Amino acid sequence: MLSVTEENYLKGLFRLCGPAGDTGTNELAAHLGVKPATVNGMLKRLKEKRLVSHERYGRITLTAGGRRQAVEVVRKHRLWETFLHEKLGFSWDEVHEVAEQLEHISSPKLIDGIEALLGHPKHDPHGDPIPDRQGRIEGARGVTLADRPEGSVCIVSSVSDHSAAFLQQADRLGIAIHTRLEVVLHNSFDHSIEVVGNGQRFIVTRKFAEQILTTVG
Repeated sequence: MLSVTEENYLKGLFRLCGPAGDTGTNELAAHLGVKPATVNGMLKRLKEKRLVSHERYGRITLTAGGRRQAVEVVRKHRLWETFLHEKLGFSWDEVHEVAEQLEHISSPKLIDGIEALLGHPKHDPHGDPIPDRQGRIEGARGVTLADRPEGSVCIVSSVSDHSAAFLQQADRLGIAIHTRLEVVLHNSFDHSIEVVGNGQRFIVTRKFAEQILTTVG
C-alpha cells in the first residue's frame, strides 16, 4: 500500500519522464513544489520499493512496477475528472483539484463502476487519454498551438489541466476540445499569436498557446 505522497511522486515522474524517458531531481522538485533534499529522501524510499531506478546525482526512471502504479493513479484521476464534469456538472477548470483528492481512493470495484457508468470514455474533459484496466494508454496527440505556422488550420485535441486561470481564459475565448482554430500571425515583437476561432479574432501569449495541443484541421 502506497502513501498519498508516494503516489503523487510516481504520478509526477510519469508526467516528466514520458513513455520511456527520465528526469532529474531538480525538475521533479520544481514540478512538485518541494526542495531537492526532500525529493532525495522520497526517491530512496521509492527505490527500496523497486518503483524507481536512481543513483545519487543521476537521472530518475520509473521501473515497470513504478510505471504500473503511476498509470493506475492517472487512470483514477482522469476518470474522476470525467465523472465530476459529466455527472455532477463541474466545469473543466474545477475538476482537477477535486480529482487530486479522489485519485487516492483504493477501490478497483469503485473505479471500474465509474468507468462503466461513464460508458468507458477514452479521454477526460481536457482531452487527455484515460488508461484502460490493463494500463494501456495513448500517447500525446498533436502539436502545440504555439508551434503551428502562420496560415495553418488545426483542431484542439487536448489542453493543460494544471492552471484554472488558463482554463477560464480558454473558456472566455470559446476554446474547447474539438474547437477549430486558424493561426493568422506570429508577432515577432512579443511572440504573441493572432488566432481566429468561433468566428472571432483574438491574440494570445505564447505561454497560453503552449498549453494547447492540436491536430491538423
